[in-house]
Amino acid sequence: MNLRSVFGFFSSDLAIDLGTANTLVFAKGRGIVVNEPSIVAIDKNTKKVYAVGREAKDMLGRTPGDIVAIKPMKDGVIADFDSTELMLKYFIKQAHGRNHLISPRIVIGIPSEITQVEKRAVQESALRAKASEVFLVEQAIAAAIGAGMPITEACGYMIVDIGGGTTDIAVISLSGIVYSRSVRVAGNEMDEAIIQYIKRKHNLLIGERTAETIKIQLGSAAPLESPLTMEIKGRNLIEGVPKSVTITDDEIRDALSDGIGIIINAIKVALEVTPPELSADIMDRGIVLTGGGALLKRLDKRLAAETGLPVFIAEDPLSSVVIGTSKMLTDFKLLRRICVH
Repeated sequence: MNLRSVFGFFSSDLAIDLGTANTLVFAKGRGIVVNEPSIVAIDKNTKKVYAVGREAKDMLGRTPGDIVAIKPMKDGVIADFDSTELMLKYFIKQAHGRNHLISPRIVIGIPSEITQVEKRAVQESALRAKASEVFLVEQAIAAAIGAGMPITEACGYMIVDIGGGTTDIAVISLSGIVYSRSVRVAGNEMDEAIIQYIKRKHNLLIGERTAETIKIQLGSAAPLESPLTMEIKGRNLIEGVPKSVTITDDEIRDALSDGIGIIINAIKVALEVTPPELSADIMDRGIVLTGGGALLKRLDKRLAAETGLPVFIAEDPLSSVVIGTSKMLTDFKLLRRICVH
């Protein structure tokens, strides 16, 4: 075996953030090599994979009868075992440039409150997708490491990771989780709230992709300095024909207020049960927000106003989990301390 193949063998390890909305794959030595929506399009007749990731997302709500677009992950856990395996296989192949002979070691980020059965499902999916070993780490710890927090120190940090399916809240000290809670209100739930609100208020039916665009462009947690509006198209529920309406940021803030309220309450509960010494640390260091939901306009301002603590958004909130998970590929000592059994 020449040196190059030895190096190739060791550098095949992958870190995966298996998210409800997006899956990110980090290859050792190469950085993030896959960042695609967690969606699989399958031909119902042949059971063959038609498309995965971005290509499959473009098909959402637009597929002919024999092709179905599936989101295999729901609320941060596997809802469809077979599709998850197909999706993982596809992304692992993509990360390795279609090299079938590689069996990588894989570190996967998982939500903090998933059951043993759900953990086993994630592990088995990765093993069946040709991984040689699978390590699971909690997304909150991975996000904290990815956000550059010195988690090995003896002081408390609070991280709030708002993903697609779950919001993970954790208080971390000495590489361990002192308190963690996962609430199943996050990006997808916000999209659904927008769909329902527009249906109720405007008698207009819109799809998931439109709802996500509205959330990104108009969504906010507190009043904006200058009002925003947006024209949206959908199907009028009374006349049954396509129609467009103009919506405002006020309306979308109204649609999102319940979900944001649940996340803020969960953070307040976490602060109430945190040991006093660590509470003092959090008062100094504040709360760090990661995940796609951290990008919701003025969420940091609203959270700071409601808790009285400083609130910071991680430098790259969308990739915090995968970057943190990737650090385990080179630090096995840390991985052993924090991997979930």
